[in-house]
Amino acid sequence: MSLFPIFLKLEDRPCLVVGAGEIAESKIQSLLAAGARVTVVAPKAKPQLIAQARKGDFTWHEREFVPRDLDGAFLVVAATNVPEVNGAVYREAQRRNVICNAVDDPPNCDFYFPAIVRRDNLQIAISTAGESPALAQQLRKEIDAQLPEDLGSWLESLGGLRREVLAAMPAGDARKALLHDLAQRPVCDLETCPSRRLARRVAASEARSLDSVLNGSALPIVEQAVHEHSKHN
Repeated sequence: MSLFPIFLKLEDRPCLVVGAGEIAESKIQSLLAAGARVTVVAPKAKPQLIAQARKGDFTWHEREFVPRDLDGAFLVVAATNVPEVNGAVYREAQRRNVICNAVDDPPNCDFYFPAIVRRDNLQIAISTAGESPALAQQLRKEIDAQLPEDLGSWLESLGGLRREVLAAMPAGDARKALLHDLAQRPVCDLETCPSRRLARRVAASEARSLDSVLNGSALPIVEQAVHEHSKHN
């Protein structure tokens, strides 16, 4: 089976979870973490989920699923311990063109929940298309053990520096080479950070090259910027 890998923005989108037990809990928490507007339908719920519903984290309808629960839903997760119920939710979702995941039932899934390695904004998702969730979890543990815990804060600094480069340099080979170089260097928030100084030096060189071309210089922009980049690298 060929799957389309995608990171989806769920901020303020209506998402339905049918079930509120052990199977459903992690799915509810994942949707909440993504900023979704979550509605849960289940006759009973775990104490932790009851407390969250009372706090207003999500809406809980304390009853069995009915088809109208899918009205306006962007996606649905069928996460009960009754396969017949999960199958009924999936079939109704199909009829309404609402994408559905029936937990631990690959034939009744339009999408899968991957195993995730997370460092703030950095996410690495692993899927086996439902063939072996255990293998996906094992790979997640192996990758997680290799990534430093502070990778998220480093990525935040790198993202800020990238935005500076995008604002200061025109698109082209020189900018692309610089961004790839910065992704392999330590980055910090200090003004004296070597990577930050490199980015600003190359951007300034690019600006001088552009000015030279506009004033009749024969030296191409990209050639000069790459030369400056290599000289200081």
